[in-house]
Amino acid sequence: MIMPVTILQSIVSIQSTLSSFHPLLIEGHSRDSRDPSIVADRIIFNLKRSWNERNVTKPVILITQGDPLTERGISAITRNVADGLKIKRCLICLDEDIDQEHSILADRHDVSYELKYSQLVNIINDEGNSSKEDTTICTDIRNKAIQKLTNEIERKLHYKNMKRKSLNQDPMPSWTRQYALLQEVTKVAMKQISGEVTIAHATGDIAEFSVTSFYEVGLEMGLIGENDMVNYHSDSDNDE
Repeated sequence: MIMPVTILQSIVSIQSTLSSFHPLLIEGHSRDSRDPSIVADRIIFNLKRSWNERNVTKPVILITQGDPLTERGISAITRNVADGLKIKRCLICLDEDIDQEHSILADRHDVSYELKYSQLVNIINDEGNSSKEDTTICTDIRNKAIQKLTNEIERKLHYKNMKRKSLNQDPMPSWTRQYALLQEVTKVAMKQISGEVTIAHATGDIAEFSVTSFYEVGLEMGLIGENDMVNYHSDSDNDE
């Protein structure tokens, strides 16, 4: 259902509100044709096992990034995960000057909090706004994280487009860079705010030329740890 949404207006309100939660992000494909309820059940199983091993004690909040609601695909999967875990949702949208339709089309089912991409950029860039000592992200990396993230995403995008060219394929869509940044900035900022994060994959077969495939950037930069990741494991390759 559509719940009253609290718009988090300031960095202080974002940190004071979200620092008490364990942020969960689910990465997958918008065109995933599998039954979302079956995929969600497997993700929930994987998450509970991981959280038990990691001794996660904070209440979990699902962080979504503006995907429009569809019958199948990542937005349907995240809805099912949130319903299955009975957890709140927080929506991150691109600013209107970046994408005018992103916020308009976003699924707001059971969303409790909402904020903008630019606010997360400011949190990452502003070391002084950190609500606690973060031993997982050293100061020099944090101060330059946005530029480094941008450079690494552009480098990886260039590599992918060169490979596509060798395969006689068109370059990736022009919006790939911005949505890859949205994905990685959200994860890094949420980990900085809370001191912990979980990123769960909704498939074991990440498409090479998808936005999701840029998850490697945060890992390679050391901004996201391997222990933060929950891979997708299934009893069936097709989940059908």
